Amino acid sequence: MKELEKSTELKILEAAKLEFITKGFDGARMQQIATKAGINKALLHYYFRNKENLFKAVFGNVFGDFFPKIMTTFQSELSFFEKLRFFIDGYINVLNKNPKLPVFILHEIQHRPELLLNSLKEQGVNPKIIAGMVEAEMVKGSLKPVPVAHLLVNMLSMCIFPVVAAPIMREVLFDGNEKKYKNFLEERKQYVYEFIINTIKK
Repeated sequence: MKELEKSTELKILEAAKLEFITKGFDGARMQQIATKAGINKALLHYYFRNKENLFKAVFGNVFGDFFPKIMTTFQSELSFFEKLRFFIDGYINVLNKNPKLPVFILHEIQHRPELLLNSLKEQGVNPKIIAGMVEAEMVKGSLKPVPVAHLLVNMLSMCIFPVVAAPIMREVLFDGNEKKYKNFLEERKQYVYEFIINTIKK
């Protein structure tokens, strides 16, 4: 019975992710999600109660492994540079597996930022821990004194943009060759890491 419930829940999450990505939070309809998942609307509400809970579940399904691991890694005994590489590799992997998600998130940032912020908090994301880690490295003298906010924004945008702009980049830079584009994303991990390191390391 539990396996059946898990299977149904996964079907709902996949259907909801597609509905949210294509129509946005406000345009997504619970009935359409239920239909795509092959269940009735009453069962959908049984599992998730409302659309906001469903959105948070989809967000957690996509980022549920990544964010907790990141926060655990950032508080571990690994070196700062090992943590940095772990974040860049993991973040690009998540974006690569969910290429339409960044556009959806950017759209929702403008329309429902509080929902995204609450979802991040529920995943245990705490930017202050990350900022504190960077500042501690600066105090130790291993990093140049750079504005932490700019550093974090640079790192995130360098990871996100190639995924958001994939349809154009794939055609313009790689003549529509999907394999070359995927190879580029793999190479991007090392490039972003080295770029950030060269920017901040003394």
